Amino acid sequence: MKKSDKIFVAGHRGMVGSAVVRRLESESFTNLLTRDRSHLDLSDESAVAKFF
Repeated sequence: MKKSDKIFVAGHRGMVGSAVVRRLESESFTNLLTRDRSHLDLSDESAVAKFF
């Protein structure tokens, strides 16, 4: 995986998601995508398709 690839981290505010974000940042990944429920409803198929 390239350091500039887009990576979406669901649950970035939780214990596991925040640990994933910290680890990726420490490994110099630069294009991390995070959204909370108010900005992206993962149960809304059309919203998810537009996001990606």
